[in-house]
Amino acid sequence: MTDLDVRIVKMEPMRVARAHGFGPSPELQAIEKMLSFLESKGLRFEDVRWFGFNNPDPSPGSPNYGYDVWATVGPEIEAEGEITIHEIPARRYAVARCEGLEHIGEVWRQLVLWFEDSPYRKPPHWHECLENLLVHPDTPFEDYVFDLHLPIKG
Repeated sequence: MTDLDVRIVKMEPMRVARAHGFGPSPELQAIEKMLSFLESKGLRFEDVRWFGFNNPDPSPGSPNYGYDVWATVGPEIEAEGEITIHEIPARRYAVARCEGLEHIGEVWRQLVLWFEDSPYRKPPHWHECLENLLVHPDTPFEDYVFDLHLPIKG
């Protein structure tokens, strides 16, 4: 994959529910928590925008790291148990599509290389690099489709 198609998007403010996982497979923990929460609120994956990111990043020598899942929710949804609610301000991103979970590391690498050679700069207050999952989490990993969001100034 040498020709990376990158688009610049402004993400409008959003209200999100947040689930966190930590350990050797934190994505699955966070996904399960979020799916359960959404179901308890009468929502489905198809009703929300779904984002994830490492929090904290993996550390050398440790199999453990963290992963957050965000799902957009309306003002009627309240925090419950381990699920917290956050208001996310408008932000700009360089966005690239990734098809197949096995390619996510390579597409992130290419997006960062694209950024380094672009006229864009980091925002003054760095924030999350987001993985916007576009298919249901129960989809086979090789069929996952993501829009990867790298923060940019503006």
